Amino acid sequence: MYLKKNINKNFFDVIVIGGGHSGVEASNASSKMGCKTLLITNNIDSIGQMSCNPSIGGIGKSHLVKEIDALGGIMSMAIDRSGIQFRKLNTSKGLAVQSTRAQADRYIYSREVKKILFSNKNLYVFQDKVIKLLINNNKINGISTVLGFNFFSKSVILCLGTFLNGFIYIGTKFKYKGGRSNDISSTYLSNQLKEIFPFSINKLKTGTPPRLDLKTINFNKLNFQKSDYPIPMFSFIKQNNNLKKIYCYITYTNENTHNIIYKNLHYSPMYTNKICSIGPRYCPSIEDKIIKFKDKKSHHIFLEPESLFSNEIYPNGISTSLPINIQFKIIKSIKGLEKCRITRPGYAVEYNFLDPKNLYYTLESKIISGLFISGQLNGTTGYEEAASQGIISGINAALFSKNMESWYPKKEYSYIGLMIKDLCDNGVIEPYRMFTSRSENRFFLREDNADMRLTKYGYNLGLINEFRWKIFVNKKNNILNEKNRLKNLNIDIKKINNKINKKINIEKKEINAFELLKLNEISYKDILNIIDYTYNKNKNYIEEIYKLIEIDIKYEYFILKQKKEVDIKNKFLKMLIPKDINYNNISGLSNESKYLLYKYRPNNIEDILKIPNITSSSIFILIIWIKNNRK
Repeated sequence: MYLKKNINKNFFDVIVIGGGHSGVEASNASSKMGCKTLLITNNIDSIGQMSCNPSIGGIGKSHLVKEIDALGGIMSMAIDRSGIQFRKLNTSKGLAVQSTRAQADRYIYSREVKKILFSNKNLYVFQDKVIKLLINNNKINGISTVLGFNFFSKSVILCLGTFLNGFIYIGTKFKYKGGRSNDISSTYLSNQLKEIFPFSINKLKTGTPPRLDLKTINFNKLNFQKSDYPIPMFSFIKQNNNLKKIYCYITYTNENTHNIIYKNLHYSPMYTNKICSIGPRYCPSIEDKIIKFKDKKSHHIFLEPESLFSNEIYPNGISTSLPINIQFKIIKSIKGLEKCRITRPGYAVEYNFLDPKNLYYTLESKIISGLFISGQLNGTTGYEEAASQGIISGINAALFSKNMESWYPKKEYSYIGLMIKDLCDNGVIEPYRMFTSRSENRFFLREDNADMRLTKYGYNLGLINEFRWKIFVNKKNNILNEKNRLKNLNIDIKKINNKINKKINIEKKEINAFELLKLNEISYKDILNIIDYTYNKNKNYIEEIYKLIEIDIKYEYFILKQKKEVDIKNKFLKMLIPKDINYNNISGLSNESKYLLYKYRPNNIEDILKIPNITSSSIFILIIWIKNNRK
């Protein structure tokens, strides 16, 4: 629905600035909650655009997407409709850390985002550039635009991504204003925000690789990855798409590649102090990789098609801001890419972000009432992290405009809540990325149960419709009824050993099926075989329910164990850390944790909780080590 100049004197309940992944979820949430919402963006065509990699999900990130889905968000539905390869990651590890990742057709993804978003009757979309926030007595009143409009609202959400005073770098000589190639940065707002938050604006860096011409790649030299089947979907309302599923290909850098980069580091903006800010630790440039991992003779490169209707390939793993002529040399040194052509150069972006410690857990500013800040502007990296903040800021901006009590998910039952607590309590020293290892409750916070954890909140907030709510309630009741059936189903031990050819050493004559399923060697399929149970109707749905129940039952012990670990950590908050401690000697601590512990030199365990990026597992390892090594 498009804006007219004089609609109700241009007053809105919520105004969202920016149409990236955060702005999309924010405007979707507030409009679904009944608020008249204005989404204002520099370019309507760019709404939902994948600025960098054409994929959604990955380790830890897919958990966020599942939670967005459970709260009624867009991202999960859009990727299910636009995915051209779906894979399950970490399958050799426990279910709690297994993740889903999908390659998207980037053009279909953006189209599906807009299709879902624009169906909201309370949403108005307008293409314009915001030049000023209207503020009176530390309260937000609205915005002014470059076209001369004033739009008024009780709540405004900033979702500016990398556009806040962003600069793009290619080599040491090519620099221009922008948050993304061919999209200008936001300078006016940057200057105003510096006045509002004078000590809270810093810079971060990100980057993207060159895009390659598919027709010039020799795929015969390369290994391939294909989609998993059955396809692992993101949304709990499963919608298989009919798009062709593609292969991704794998190649590697080599010593020649590294030598080319070494010899040309004096042309790198990052190694000539043109860019001094920190980039994402877990998505480093190829320049950073060869400097920081000098012992590695090669690095993976995943060649990912960008679309079914494009010849462009995204080479995941070689983000760079070296000059274009050097980028050509790097590409041609790699197996399979010897005759490859570049369609778009790689580049780095340096941009402003705001210290998220100035925010409440609702993502509202502590300084300006009614101003909400969301996405990469808070120092995060990734579409999924941005979208997660977007849905929470949209919810709370809507509640604020209605004078209703705020809501945000807690870290005990969501990764979104954990991320927001990390950001607001500890701030960021580098772009924040979600990992399952950040959670002390990760056995409970799994992909498979995100709907059970969060759908009720989405429904109460008005984000989940009645159709979907009925599906959820039916699923929940089926799980509860089946668990009760298992608890009342007693099985003879002799029958177990005879039926499934597995020796069960239990000093009982019989055991109920619920307790039996707790054993590692017993599966749900074994239970069905033992009791001669068959089912013919809704096979896929029933098997999904059985799988969820089996996971719940088997993880019950680990969830209790993890809760005890949390209790231990809380018990030892005042535990002093030896001044002569050598963190390098502590097995199990990540290199990042060791670096941060040496940098901040905490006095006790409680101090560690205030350090950004220290995982709960690292804290527990440290407590056990100190206990066992006390003099």
